[in-house]
Amino acid sequence: MDLAIQSQVFVPELVDLGGSQEWIIRGGRDKFPLLPAAFKDIRQIGVIGWGSQAPAQAQNLRDSLKGTGIRVKVGLQAESQSIPKAIAAGFTFEDGTLGEMFKVIRESDLVLLLISDAAQVELCIHVFSAIRPGATLGFSHGFLVGHMKSVGARWPRDINVIGVCPKGMGPSVRRLYLQGQEVNGAGINSSFAVDQDIDGRATDIALGWALAIGSPFVFQTTLEKEYLSDLVGERSILLGAVYGIVEALFRRSVLANSGPETAFINSVVAITDQISPLISRQGILAVFESLGDQRPTFLKIYANVYPLAQALLAEIYEEVASGNEISSVIMAGERLKRIPMTKIGNTPMWLIGQGMRDRGITCPQDIPVVTAAVYIAVMMAQIDLLMVKGHCVSEICNESVIEAVDSLNPFMRARGVSWMVDNCSRTARLGTRKWGPRWQYAVEEALAAYDAGEVGDVQAARQFGIHLIHGALATCAQFRPPVDIAVS
Repeated sequence: MDLAIQSQVFVPELVDLGGSQEWIIRGGRDKFPLLPAAFKDIRQIGVIGWGSQAPAQAQNLRDSLKGTGIRVKVGLQAESQSIPKAIAAGFTFEDGTLGEMFKVIRESDLVLLLISDAAQVELCIHVFSAIRPGATLGFSHGFLVGHMKSVGARWPRDINVIGVCPKGMGPSVRRLYLQGQEVNGAGINSSFAVDQDIDGRATDIALGWALAIGSPFVFQTTLEKEYLSDLVGERSILLGAVYGIVEALFRRSVLANSGPETAFINSVVAITDQISPLISRQGILAVFESLGDQRPTFLKIYANVYPLAQALLAEIYEEVASGNEISSVIMAGERLKRIPMTKIGNTPMWLIGQGMRDRGITCPQDIPVVTAAVYIAVMMAQIDLLMVKGHCVSEICNESVIEAVDSLNPFMRARGVSWMVDNCSRTARLGTRKWGPRWQYAVEEALAAYDAGEVGDVQAARQFGIHLIHGALATCAQFRPPVDIAVS
């Protein structure tokens, strides 16, 4: 989006992202004194649900707004099994910070609907009936927008509708916020969107929400663009693809007689301990440059992986944009009541990794070239797809790179793929299980083509080093907090 952010409270900054000019808001605890002005006339924020995002956001909001007179109240269904968890986090019926879901919706000035995507679809009509005129309804995912678009539904005309979407799983949102108590600005980046503004206050409310949960970098998008990029990213480099990539690389390494523990190091550990930290602090090109005389090999592998990744990403985007992926998540709601999702970390690789974590894992000094080429080729293919589809560069950087290397990948080796995936939304969990095996096959097919001497997409390999994403990530790195997420 190329228009300046229209805020009466916060000062937008114009940044250059690889040649693309965008307006962003810089976060940090030094902005907390501005929160009462952003939340003017808001006396209660109702956080509805206790899934992936709600616990972190409710606690962060409560801590950031302490002393302002603004109450943060959690709303749960009367029979919810999450009530003891909310009480353990300090939200209680006795002090008026915990209540029945629809009662909290009716009495709140700002309602953050953080229940599962499928539950949002099921309950949205009741939510719309309960929310009072003049209130603001907030989302941390645009999934409901996609559903409403497919069925021709509309928001109630007398409420504001906004989104603040952290680019990381809920536990990461809380962890980095707590780490930010000592380092100003530590947190998870967020996008924000204003889908309906009835009184001119929606933008500042959204920005106040984003900064109050600890976001150091806030950029503007739309709820439609958000759900498209988010669902595609979850099914690709953020979760589904990285899961498929490491399974394929582990299998390749074992078949080459390297031994299962070495195979785990060359796949999972290489991505979590070598590639991700280097991308996080120095960018994608830094990985390529670190390979020395193996760079030609990198480009040959890249040229074979990129076109197959591009083809699979195009299919995923079409499935999301058409509503098929949204429908599959909604349909899964009833099925999962009878047949819960199984744990995805029980394959040989993850069982081996668990034993290695218990003993301690030593990371090799050199990055395996095959792993680097495969991972980066998929990442770059996702970047290019989102660019073609018109997503802003901030969104592309966060959904394709920053969220992966700073929020998600650190947990994959430290706690296993199940922890990384299943602490995300149900929508993300379903997408990973559905598309992960497709990514595994695509990587195996691409590496078979490389082994056979096929040249692949030579033009894509030539463009890699001069891609605008490198300059964009260099700018984003200036907003990166000087702390890494604590995974122990």
